[in-house]
Amino acid sequence: MAKRKLTGEPLTRKKILVVDDHAVLREGLVAQINREPNLVVCGEAEDAREALSSIGKLKPDLVLVDITLPGRNGLELIRDIRALHPHLPVLVLSMHDESLFAERVLRAGGRGYVSKRQSGQRLIEGIRRVLNGKVYVSEEVSTKLFDALSGRQSPKTVSPVEQLTDRELEVFTLIGQAKETKEISRRLGMSVKTVEAHRASIKRKLKLKTGPELTRHAVLWVEAVK
Repeated sequence: MAKRKLTGEPLTRKKILVVDDHAVLREGLVAQINREPNLVVCGEAEDAREALSSIGKLKPDLVLVDITLPGRNGLELIRDIRALHPHLPVLVLSMHDESLFAERVLRAGGRGYVSKRQSGQRLIEGIRRVLNGKVYVSEEVSTKLFDALSGRQSPKTVSPVEQLTDRELEVFTLIGQAKETKEISRRLGMSVKTVEAHRASIKRKLKLKTGPELTRHAVLWVEAVK
């Protein structure tokens, strides 16, 4: 039951849909958000298909999305939401490094990015900011985006990794975290054959010849961007 103001009028609570394939994490997010007097979790989803169905039924005010989802990933889901519900804001909460994915999230149509490594208060701050029609990213990422738009960023500083598609970047990051092909397949909800195809494409784009060379490159890259 919604809490009431002293005037007796109901306190409007903004509805949040949580999309994450980890049940334990969703449980923690739901508890945290529901503690806020003007926020409430109206539903949960563990993949893109369930999320889109829930949006139609529950009419949330904001969708909180993880990037790594089985099947269609969070970036693809954001594009779907933007196409079907253009005025519905999406905030990403992910374990991936913000400097790698925040720009991709914004290009896909998301309104902000919060790392799972950050405090719960940062998440609530991000939710409120996005609900108020603003964009929420860290100061570091905001500066990077401004420099890119203003032409201050030299082309020489752009990493070859930027050539990778969103899904390839996910695979590359997991390789750098020492995940084997079968584990990547399980985590991303794709076949081993598809993961191998992504690996081959990544090697070609980064001009790497062997699997061990790809692994070394990915590990060094992940360490460098921590």
